[in-house]
Amino acid sequence: MGAEGHADGTVGKALDVLDMVASHGRPVRFSELLTESAFPKATLYRFLQTLTHQGMLAHDPDRGTYSLGVRLVRLAHAAWAQSSLAPIARPYVDELAEKTGETIHLAQMDLGQVLYVDKRNAARPVEMFAQAGKVGPAYCTGVGKAMLAYLPEEALEAALARQSFHRHTEHTLDSPAKLRTELKAIRARGHAFDREEHEPGIICCAVPILSRAGRAIGALSVTSTTARTTLAALEARAGLIKDIAARISAEAESWRFPEQG
Repeated sequence: MGAEGHADGTVGKALDVLDMVASHGRPVRFSELLTESAFPKATLYRFLQTLTHQGMLAHDPDRGTYSLGVRLVRLAHAAWAQSSLAPIARPYVDELAEKTGETIHLAQMDLGQVLYVDKRNAARPVEMFAQAGKVGPAYCTGVGKAMLAYLPEEALEAALARQSFHRHTEHTLDSPAKLRTELKAIRARGHAFDREEHEPGIICCAVPILSRAGRAIGALSVTSTTARTTLAALEARAGLIKDIAARISAEAESWRFPEQG
């Protein structure tokens, strides 16, 4: 449970509990939550009751479990429509998928991590971590590095502090220094790679979606596997990806998005 939630008082603590329930990806029992919570039993129960009364959680009395509530679904749809690139980018993501035949990811940054907001599967789909609605690491994904490379220094420092630098594969960049070197190269060429850094066999070429002021409001990637293609072949698509990213950016100029970081 993060210090940020505690610094935000009761609301922050309640959101910590909401995050805890969501992290299980399934209905969870009170006893499980109590085991991992830093809150006393009575406090945790009170937060769960409040969140349930507010529709943020749903309680199944027969099974004794808690799960995410329908009010969150309504809020998620509103956030998707108002703050996500997905609605305006949809036709461009479709176009890129049709032209490449590969998996396309559209992502934004949330508190230093990658939030996948849309995805199109390849003509021959491959099972991989990234799915719309999932949160992934920024330091070892193409879209994540593409956005990190264009953060102002202060925002980059904050984002780097939120990275785990866990070695998912032998190719993972496992330190801020190594990542900074990579980010400099990304800015120089205008696109990023995932060289099997998050998942074995998964590679991609990604580009930032930049506002007119040069701020990264998202990222777009073409993703494939080492069994199907090579990084060089994906990089040959960089011009196409950049063109479509620029068109998404132009479309987004009339929208207002939260700051990335």
